[in-house]
Amino acid sequence: MMRRRTTLLTGCIALALALGTTACGGSDPVPASGGDKSLSGQTVTVAGVWSGSEQKNFQKVLDAFSEKTGAKTQFMSTGDNVSTVVGSKIEGGNAPDVVMVPQLGVLQQFARKGWLEPLSDTAQKSVDANFAPVWKQYGSVDNTLYGLYFKAAHKSTVWYSPEALDQAGVKPPKTYDEMLDAGRTISDSGLAAFAVAGQDGWTLTDWFENIYLSQAGAEKYDALAAHKLKWTDDSVVKALTTLGKLFKDKQLIAGGQKEALNTDFPGSVEKVFGPKPEAGMVYEGDFVAGVAHDQFGKKIGEDANFFPFPPVDGGNAPVVSGGDAAVVLKDGKNPKAGMKLVEFLATPEAAAVWAKAGGFLSPNKNLDLASYGDDVTRATAKSLVEAGDADAVRFDMSDQAPAAFGGTSGAGEWKILQDFLRDPSDPKGTAAKLEAAAAKAYKDQG
Repeated sequence: MMRRRTTLLTGCIALALALGTTACGGSDPVPASGGDKSLSGQTVTVAGVWSGSEQKNFQKVLDAFSEKTGAKTQFMSTGDNVSTVVGSKIEGGNAPDVVMVPQLGVLQQFARKGWLEPLSDTAQKSVDANFAPVWKQYGSVDNTLYGLYFKAAHKSTVWYSPEALDQAGVKPPKTYDEMLDAGRTISDSGLAAFAVAGQDGWTLTDWFENIYLSQAGAEKYDALAAHKLKWTDDSVVKALTTLGKLFKDKQLIAGGQKEALNTDFPGSVEKVFGPKPEAGMVYEGDFVAGVAHDQFGKKIGEDANFFPFPPVDGGNAPVVSGGDAAVVLKDGKNPKAGMKLVEFLATPEAAAVWAKAGGFLSPNKNLDLASYGDDVTRATAKSLVEAGDADAVRFDMSDQAPAAFGGTSGAGEWKILQDFLRDPSDPKGTAAKLEAAAAKAYKDQG
C-alpha cells in the first residue's frame, strides 16, 4: 500500500518493477484546436507516486497539456520511495523533468540538495492569484518558491455509513467526546464504532495530528512539526492520552487492537463500506470516498458520507492537509518544457480536468466547484479552500519531518504509534520514544 494513497500496487507499476523499469505510459499530442503548440516535438517526463486510477486520471491532465502545447508526455511511477528513485535517476543521468512530490520534507530535501529550479515568474504569478498564501509557504524553501501544490488531501474527515448511524439512532457528532459516545451507541447496536488501519502506521500519525492540532493549537503544532518543541512536552503527552482512550476501548475498535494492527487502509474502508460491514465509521482523508465508490460501489453522499473531524477539549476543529507538489529538476532533459507543464498545472483549467474525473481535491481557489462530480466532494473542497484562506489549514506533520522519523514503514513515528496502539498504557513513555527518534532523525538530516 502506497503511503496515503488509495490505489494498490497493481497494473503498470507492478509490471515496471518486474521488468526493472519505471516508464509507465505517456501521451502523444492530441490533434486539436487551441494552444500555441510551442512545444511540438518535445517530450516532458514526469515522475510521481500515482498508479492505478490516480495515474490514469493524472494522464488526462497531461493529455490536456499535450493538446494545448503539442508536447509529448511520459509518466513514470516511482512507488513510495520518491527520494531514492529520483536520486538514482539523477545519478544515472536520466532525471525526469518534473516530479510530483508527496511529502513536504522531501521537497525541502530536494531544494537543499540543489536539485530544483525555482518556479518561473509566470508560475509564481499564478500561485499568487490562485492559491492561499499558506500553499506558497509550503511550496517554498528559504523564501524561494519551488513547488506548486496541484493535488491536495483533506485529512480531517470522518467517514461513516449513514445506515449504521441511522440504525443506532445517532447523528454526526459535534465534539470529539460526542464522537466517542456515538461510537459506543453504534457498538451497542451491533457494529464496532471504528475501523482502524493500524497496519499502515501513517494512519495513526493522522489520528494523532488531528487531536494535537485541535487540543494544543496551531502555534504548538507548528513548533512540534519543526521540532522546535520536544515530543516530551506535556501537550504531546496529553494528546497521546486522548488517543489512548480510543485505542484501549475494545467497544470502539473493530476486532480490538490486535485486528487493527492487521488492518491496512483499504481494509479499514472495507470494514465500513464492504459487503460485510464490521464498523460504522472510519477516520481518514477525503480519499476514503474513492475507495468506497470505486471498490465497493457506494454512492457518495447517500451510502457513504463524512463529518468534519470534531474539535477536542474545546479547541478549534482541525484541518490537516497533505498534497502533491510539482517541482522542476535542473538535471532533467527538458526543464524548460517541464516549467511550462508546472505553469499549466497552476491554472484552474488543469485542475478541472482531474476534478471532473473524480478522486481529487485542488487547493486552487479559482477552480469552479461545479467541476467536482458530487456535492460531498464539493463540500470537502470548499472546506479545504476556506481553511487555506483563513490560514487555518496545517500540513501533515509527519510529512514535514525527515523521512526516517515521519515517513518510513516499521521505523520512527509509524512504528512507535503502532506500539502505542498495541499497548496505550504509557503515553509519557511513548512521548519519550518519539522524542528520541525525532532528535536522531533531525540531527542526521542536518
